[in-house]
Amino acid sequence: MFGNKRRKKEKNLQKEQSFGAPLIAYNNPKSIHAEQFRTIRTNIEFVNIDKPVQSMIVTSSIPAEGKSTISSNLAYVMGATEKKVLIVDADMRKPTVHRTFALNNEKGLSTLISQPEMKFNEVVQYSPDLNLYLMPAGPIPPNPAELLTSARMNSIMEELKGYFDLIIYDTPPISAVTDAQIMATKVDGVVLVVREGYVTKEELRNSKAALDNVNARIFGYVLNGKELSDSSGYYAYYGYEEEA
Repeated sequence: MFGNKRRKKEKNLQKEQSFGAPLIAYNNPKSIHAEQFRTIRTNIEFVNIDKPVQSMIVTSSIPAEGKSTISSNLAYVMGATEKKVLIVDADMRKPTVHRTFALNNEKGLSTLISQPEMKFNEVVQYSPDLNLYLMPAGPIPPNPAELLTSARMNSIMEELKGYFDLIIYDTPPISAVTDAQIMATKVDGVVLVVREGYVTKEELRNSKAALDNVNARIFGYVLNGKELSDSSGYYAYYGYEEEA
């Protein structure tokens, strides 16, 4: 029964985001939901006092938990502090960043990795309205995991650190493929998105174990889909837990 309900819910959620993730913090900046993204921003900024966070991934345990919504809105509120922020669509299997921000996706991360002569500024696009730099996934490749583990990817990530204050990578869910685990070893930390009433405790524990296995640092968990008594719909909060 739970499986049937979840499949139906997943289908509805994916249909809702067929045109990309909602930019809540930009479209309704005074809402309680936008304020929660600013709270997440503050918590991440204080994760490392002596050395600011420069790179991170946003992922989830299973599909349709809202990781792309979190990563896109978090990138926007981070950029609002006048930081030079880049969001990279590292989900080269089911990319969404190009739809969320209405970008040309003919070139992106996949082409940047597979074409060594290409420079990152050829695939990075800038939104002056959002004060945000954006790198779409590009054409879907046959071997995303191999691209992410390549020396070329390591070189790209190091080069990006020299140009941007913060780089946020939107990755596939942990349970689906190894991409998120691969990327977790290359960044400062991980934000794990959890959709209330959707993902099971066992799936969440498995995700945490998978990240622990690669010695990833979990910055915290974002609870998505929770309803407040005075507001319905989307809601999120940030918190760190020793045990999921």
